[in-house]
Amino acid sequence: MQNLKNYAKQYAKRGFSVIPTIGKKPLIKFADQPALTPRQIDKFWTRNPYANIALKTDQFFVVDVDRHSDGEDGTVAIKKLSHPEWFNTLCQKTAHGGFQFFFKKPAERITQNIGFLPGVDIKAHPNNYVVVAPSVIDGQAYQWLNRKPMIEPADELIQLIEEKSKPKLSDKQLQTYNQEGMRTRTTELFEQIVNGLGPTGGRNNALAVFVGALLLRNVKTRAVLELARLANSRTEFALSDSEVVATVNSIIKKRIREKGGEVIDG
Repeated sequence: MQNLKNYAKQYAKRGFSVIPTIGKKPLIKFADQPALTPRQIDKFWTRNPYANIALKTDQFFVVDVDRHSDGEDGTVAIKKLSHPEWFNTLCQKTAHGGFQFFFKKPAERITQNIGFLPGVDIKAHPNNYVVVAPSVIDGQAYQWLNRKPMIEPADELIQLIEEKSKPKLSDKQLQTYNQEGMRTRTTELFEQIVNGLGPTGGRNNALAVFVGALLLRNVKTRAVLELARLANSRTEFALSDSEVVATVNSIIKKRIREKGGEVIDG
């Protein structure tokens, strides 16, 4: 029998928020609560030595691949992506033979998506959790398959998750409306968020101009980045997220210099 208390304390020591469970059911209230301290963990598992261990998905997200004989085999959907390099990260085998791939969570970009692919879920809500090794369910133990660090997800994987997370569009027709009045640059900026950055060859410049116009209108930098991401997501051949972030940072630095400020790289 594994010493689950020691495992739980080690997870906490590594910065994870530990949740005791019976099977997969939490034994404590954890939503929007601070993580258990090592002392609390010691006390809880001393009283409940067979409690399983779960980790809150507040700092990471999981691609959860199910394998059930009476349902979808998520490994088929993962293989069809033809990008094994995307999943070169920390991975465990679940008690029922599935796989869970652990990734560092990009700020504000990955959302919960149950049914991301056939047999594959994205567990990412800060108040969600996953059971981890060496917990046991139905007599079978979870098992870490490697000791790799959690990696940053590839931009293409993030874009796929975002695309699959979009709600299904309604087929209702838009109400017609004869618009009158003057169009402004602000009008064009709103429309660019929807229409995207234009064709290949002018995307980077269009993004730079778009970002500069938002900053000129005193839009907060975090909002500027998210609006830039939205506009990029509506572009037929989108830039990578790293290119978007780099461009936004570049224009922010330019504005700081124009105002006589000092650029401090973080």
